[in-house]
Amino acid sequence: MAIQNITMPQLGESVTEGTIEKWLVKPGDTVKKYDPLAEVVTDKVNAEIPSSFEGVITELLAEEGQTLPVGAVVCSVEIAGDSELPPPPPPKKSAVSTAILNAGVQKKQETKQPATAPIASQKTARQDKVRYSPAVLRLAQEYEIALDQITGTGEGGRITRKDLMKLIEAGNVPTSLVETPPAVDSAVPQSAPVAAPASQENPKSATSAQPIQAGDIEIPVTKVRRAIANNMVRSVHEVPHAWMMMEVDVTDLVTYRDSIKTEFKQKEGFNITYFAFFVKAVAQALKEFPMMNSMWAEDKIIQKHDINISIAVATEDALFVPVIKHADEKSIKGIAKEINELAVKVRAGKLTMDDIKGGTFTVNNTGAFGSIQSMGIINYPQAAILQVESIVKKPVILPGGMFAARDIVNLCLSLDHRVLDGLVCGKFLNRVKKILENTNKSSTSVY
Repeated sequence: MAIQNITMPQLGESVTEGTIEKWLVKPGDTVKKYDPLAEVVTDKVNAEIPSSFEGVITELLAEEGQTLPVGAVVCSVEIAGDSELPPPPPPKKSAVSTAILNAGVQKKQETKQPATAPIASQKTARQDKVRYSPAVLRLAQEYEIALDQITGTGEGGRITRKDLMKLIEAGNVPTSLVETPPAVDSAVPQSAPVAAPASQENPKSATSAQPIQAGDIEIPVTKVRRAIANNMVRSVHEVPHAWMMMEVDVTDLVTYRDSIKTEFKQKEGFNITYFAFFVKAVAQALKEFPMMNSMWAEDKIIQKHDINISIAVATEDALFVPVIKHADEKSIKGIAKEINELAVKVRAGKLTMDDIKGGTFTVNNTGAFGSIQSMGIINYPQAAILQVESIVKKPVILPGGMFAARDIVNLCLSLDHRVLDGLVCGKFLNRVKKILENTNKSSTSVY
């Protein structure tokens, strides 16, 4: 028999880690290939980790609530037929002697337990040899917890995320000037360094800096909200944001859409929204200005071939960014249908990994909340995000000096100044403006 390892998969283009929400198996369970093993939460999607093999679960190497980087081993599976497989390479000497470094075949390593140390030396031994998971390290740094003063409830006295959460919730956090050891959990591959969450670069968290007054309400940060926060901070820290705004007269578009919306809903079964017209106009303009459809890659800029529009869909406590693939090839009706289907999936918690992969440019419908001007944070690693604001009536001077009430919308563009400059962004926005201002019943079909 041989041991195969299951690792944390890449659950999105910019996703670097995932949190084990719930295990669906336990040691001793027999699984088939592609059977779901665990539910995982990231800032992009809720997904399942499938088994890559058929066999018996031998060990779960991550706890529920633990956050692991992409590539970290989460569990091991015993499979038959090791005689047909190449022998594992000899283990390298390392401070993390039991770490599983890849998803290849390996014999399960037995860790010899040292003799019980005298009480006086246990603290020193603990500081020298203990390993902490990324989730434990994150909480320890955020709340300034002295890990050397905590007795863990995990196997072998290991400190778990649940141990820290109990202390935090009880307000009984031990602190000291002793720095948190930099070591990571033995389940994390050394070949894939742990990406420090962006929140670690921030000053002391507000929860520890601000006193709790009578009547204050403490709202626990969900895993999804924490992941969103980390990704947003990463974008702001790494991307030099610049902004541009343009007014667009969409009076004819509004008249056209309002004239067909009732008949369209009766015929198609879903709404034809203003947003579908905006997404179509952006997709068309991206085809004409492909530099806007690019990404920064350190030593090069990657201009993406496919035009995949990410759209922001909010729930009560989270923001998801599903993707309309090949938006430039779809009609306004096709885009409206996908917007509707993706929104339904988000609110039902049924987004799949494929639904959120491959986005190249984001369009955010901030106007749905009544906003008239905003500056979006770029959806890393994309180079730009366009905020479509609320359509409002404004007095406009027409040719000849006459005033008229017109439907005006602000388009607010956030751009990565490493990739894009004002010239190309101005031309792009002007093209979107021209398309929208010439959208009417006589010139535009939704089919």
